[in-house]
Amino acid sequence: MKKIEDLLMPNKVILWGGTGQAKVIRPIIEYYGSKVDAIIDDTIGLKSPFPDIRIYEGYEGFLEYIKNKIPKEIGFAVTIGNNKTGKNAEARIRISDVLEKKGLIPTTIIHPTAYIDSSVKIGKGVQICAGAIIIAETRIGDYCIINTGASVDHECILEDGSEVDPNATLCGIIHLGKNSWVGANATILPRLKIGYNSVVGAGSVVTKNVPDGIIVAGNPAKELYRINERSK
Repeated sequence: MKKIEDLLMPNKVILWGGTGQAKVIRPIIEYYGSKVDAIIDDTIGLKSPFPDIRIYEGYEGFLEYIKNKIPKEIGFAVTIGNNKTGKNAEARIRISDVLEKKGLIPTTIIHPTAYIDSSVKIGKGVQICAGAIIIAETRIGDYCIINTGASVDHECILEDGSEVDPNATLCGIIHLGKNSWVGANATILPRLKIGYNSVVGAGSVVTKNVPDGIIVAGNPAKELYRINERSK
């Protein structure tokens, strides 16, 4: 993990994911003087979100893009936010591992309006959006997303792949398990743990620990169902 002042952005960055999150992240990259060099997306026939940037389809498209490039000079961000399945965090980590093994640089991208305390430590490939607030001694793992206006108070731990949606609030000493997802405007009260691969529904107020693989919602948040029941 690095401190904020140690973070660097390559001159060229590719985005894997060509929908809304790419639109959020591109302006941040350009603010720091870098450029988005290509979009990669697994969706067949998807049009590029930007007329001036080519989109490549899937892994084969990525290989086409990279064949005449020097990988160690190119950064990447996997711009795949969560959806109702809650499984995109796993894809974000899997794709990132593939790109890193190919020699590309996992790039942490932080909006200039985000407030991040100097004691915060951040993993690789993290995305922190406009107006986010991250307070003292928080640790953010690899490939996490902290969305617009989210508030992460003191001494929180966000494990790899976890995502905090817009205007959600983590009230301090919260532990988010790997691949967990906190929905928009949700509030998690202090000293609680959200388990691995669990989901907190939008607008919920969490008053007790959430076990692994559980979806909760409401005020106070209650279990709706287990993750493996999602497709039933």
